[in-house]
Amino acid sequence: MIDAVGNPQSLLLLGGTSDIALAIAEKYLAEKPLRVVLAARPSPRLDAAAQRLKDLGAEVSTVDFDAKDPASHPKVLDQAFASGDIDVAVVAFGLLGDAEELWQDHAKAVELATVNYTAAVSVGVALSEKLKAQGHGTIIALSSVAGERVRRSNFVYGSSKAGFDGFYLCLGEALASHGVKVSVVRPGHVKTKMTAGMKDAPLAQTAEQVADIAVDAARRGKDLVWAPSTFRYVMSALRHVPRPVFRKLPI
Repeated sequence: MIDAVGNPQSLLLLGGTSDIALAIAEKYLAEKPLRVVLAARPSPRLDAAAQRLKDLGAEVSTVDFDAKDPASHPKVLDQAFASGDIDVAVVAFGLLGDAEELWQDHAKAVELATVNYTAAVSVGVALSEKLKAQGHGTIIALSSVAGERVRRSNFVYGSSKAGFDGFYLCLGEALASHGVKVSVVRPGHVKTKMTAGMKDAPLAQTAEQVADIAVDAARRGKDLVWAPSTFRYVMSALRHVPRPVFRKLPI
């Protein structure tokens, strides 16, 4: 169970090698030891992530998770919950890809949409069943400001995040009566492995900065936050820019 100050006893990272997810785990571990389940494909990166958290005092187990295989997701959740309740689950997997290549390459566009949206819905539904059954828990869903108003410059990715965002916001409403909370986090550009080599965008954050915001949102029961919070006002303005003007903006 989550204690009076918002610290969980158990944590599930769906996307167990994600820099942001691991930073969230480290943020919680700074307060107290906990049990962590890392769900990801077997790899040296997963082994390194597990060792990184063990060195901080976590009890760590791993579950083989392939986002592109939705049929396997209920079994993945069965395994993740096999050792007991999960207090906080972080949905942190996703693809970014090359924006111009994506809309012109059928296979890559379908792969990104499958991972970023279809798989997110799949694990969300399967995870909800587990959390409803235990009667408590929090989902931290890592969305993106790219989904708030989809831009020409990255519209395949942005459209997948728009779907992800809408699903998890309303999932929180559906689960509220079951004692389960959902916090959707909308980061801008985050300096991680996924964005390595890309030029920093305005208001760029580190994984640790996003983790601070995500953990605070979960502790306070916030259903939606931006990282950094300034993006709330930036995106509020951009949502109201007329489309003929919006398409000319250098974003």
